[in-house]
Amino acid sequence: MAQEFITIYGAKVHNLKNISLKIPKNKLVVITGLSGSGKSSLAFDTIFAEGQRRYVESLSAYARQFLGVMQKPDVDEITGISPAISIDQKSVTRNPRSTVGTITEIYDYLRLLFARAGIPYCPTCNVEIKRQTISQIADELSKLKGEFMIFGPLIRGKKGEHRGVLKEAQERGFTKVRLDTEVLAIEEALDRVIDAKKTHTIEIMVDRMNGDEEIDRVRLVDSVEMALRMGKGTVIVNQKKGDTIFSENFACPKCGFSMAEIQPRTFSFNSPYGACSACSGLGTEMDADQDLIIPNKNLSVAEGAIRPWMSASHRVGRQGYFWYVLKARSARGKVWRAQY
Repeated sequence: MAQEFITIYGAKVHNLKNISLKIPKNKLVVITGLSGSGKSSLAFDTIFAEGQRRYVESLSAYARQFLGVMQKPDVDEITGISPAISIDQKSVTRNPRSTVGTITEIYDYLRLLFARAGIPYCPTCNVEIKRQTISQIADELSKLKGEFMIFGPLIRGKKGEHRGVLKEAQERGFTKVRLDTEVLAIEEALDRVIDAKKTHTIEIMVDRMNGDEEIDRVRLVDSVEMALRMGKGTVIVNQKKGDTIFSENFACPKCGFSMAEIQPRTFSFNSPYGACSACSGLGTEMDADQDLIIPNKNLSVAEGAIRPWMSASHRVGRQGYFWYVLKARSARGKVWRAQY
């Protein structure tokens, strides 16, 4: 049977003097008292410290090496406590990218939870996204029309010069690479000055094919397999309309929608890999209201139809500059007909 209480025996952290108590679970518990009576010492430095220590111990050895060693609080024994997280009070900020979740840092834990325990579903078919085999990816590529390029992603959104990665690819016989968004010869990429303080994306071009011609199935499968090996399970296919990501890890069995491996940054609106492409993660979009810009659609441009450009006299005001630019360009093109 699950324990109904968190029991603390002999807490001696800071100004706590050998305190023992029971806290009921599944209840909202408030700790009150005078300043210096030990409220924070009990809540954060004792109960939360022990819960956080157990939370860290529940992680993998790889994750623990980044968090350091958590010291056990000065208490004889604590029973009934589960791995815990803390939401601390913070000052209010007016940053448009800040929310209650980011200010209290609970959002970091939610991103980790969704990335590690979440099950991805296709946004179109609403079915679980599963792995794609090499044969399935090759089948999808054989249906493409026009020219397309197959890339194996090596670096995605990481800071550094990455010259070692480029040289290794060159030694393996590859000749072209896509650095950020530009396709270059590897020699040209190595000669460039790459800013180590900025994030970069490096993808090796494995093959270039034309869907309008007959495609060698063996060559296609070999290219996909090579790109998947270099991209650690991910292959990127580029056409004129843009990139399509195929993955051995996640793909919709119905419509073929695929995505890269889910990571915590996938759920971050402050990261370009998780932010909405329309609003850049702000949650709102700025747009112009045509009715406010042109309130009277019966007027010509010379008569002041574009309201932000004109003042009452058409000649003065902060926006007068745009009026004179428009007038000069119209006269230059010999299309100025208005009487001013």
